[in-house]
Amino acid sequence: MESAKEKQDNAMERIPLMNPYKMGKFQLSHRVVLAPLGRLRSYDYLPQPHAILYYSQRTTDGGFLISEATAISETSLRYPRTPGIWTKEQVEAWKPIVKAVHEKGGIFFCQLWHVGRVSSNGIHYYFLLSTHGNGKGGLSAKWTSSNKGVRAGNARAESGDCMPPRRLSVDEIPQVINDYRLAARNAIEAGFDGVEIHGAHGYLIDQFMKDQVNDRTDEYGGSIEKRCRFALEVVEAVVKEIGADRVGMRLSPFADYMDSADSNPNSLGLYIAESLNKHEVAYLHVVEPRMITIEDNSKTPYSLLPMRQAFKRSFTVAGAYNRDEGNKAIDENRTDLVAFGRLFLANPETV
Repeated sequence: MESAKEKQDNAMERIPLMNPYKMGKFQLSHRVVLAPLGRLRSYDYLPQPHAILYYSQRTTDGGFLISEATAISETSLRYPRTPGIWTKEQVEAWKPIVKAVHEKGGIFFCQLWHVGRVSSNGIHYYFLLSTHGNGKGGLSAKWTSSNKGVRAGNARAESGDCMPPRRLSVDEIPQVINDYRLAARNAIEAGFDGVEIHGAHGYLIDQFMKDQVNDRTDEYGGSIEKRCRFALEVVEAVVKEIGADRVGMRLSPFADYMDSADSNPNSLGLYIAESLNKHEVAYLHVVEPRMITIEDNSKTPYSLLPMRQAFKRSFTVAGAYNRDEGNKAIDENRTDLVAFGRLFLANPETV
């Protein structure tokens, strides 16, 4: 007759998502990750007390959570009511939220975010008059002269026009990198266990990496190596500030979200995965190729397997996964962890 422990062990073997996993120095009790999900409920760019309930409801002992996208500076904004991490007041507002997650045994990373050229028309104009923006629109890897700015492909949630962006000058790039560094420091001060650098979905870092957007002719444009330089300089700065074991990165090399695509996404994904090995970051979080935009779940010839094989540390996938697909991905060793979004929105007790 099976003991209770044997029954539990056998059940875990049948449900790969429920197997424990060690992500660097963090011991996880299962493979299910709370994906970063924008909430638009942070007034004056301050996370609100109701976020304590939202995150704590989705926390399990030994579970891994990634925060909603969090702005690194006053020039990095797009949406109204998104949280930031660049001021002391924001750091203090995050502290009780992080504490609530830790009290339930969760591991919590803050996603660091700069929107680049897709800053919304009008919403943050007064912010864009400051240090980097100079009232000329969002910062970008390129200059786009269209009066309509940049749209987000098929995504209804992004249907508003963006301000016409301006090219980020080489002289300004170190300041933006420093904004990431300071935001990472602030996240640790707020109590987060680490940070995830948002390099996906057509925002600033993705804009530099994708050749549909990046038409620069300087040291940050042209070859894959040059287009990825900005991303890797951000990673290097953040790693130096808080340690590689506290840093992850999210990528979507196959996506065309925010009109940000690449002519050779396989090569781009493989190059950045191999390059991140040199920085020894804790994990790589990649959006499935089938998610061309946030509304798509398309058939595609592309696969994340080359990136999975190239990256030597913890690998996380996301993109319209259900329980069965997640279990299969773990069982076939195509990933270590699976991030879920909609399931957690529908049911905080998904795990």
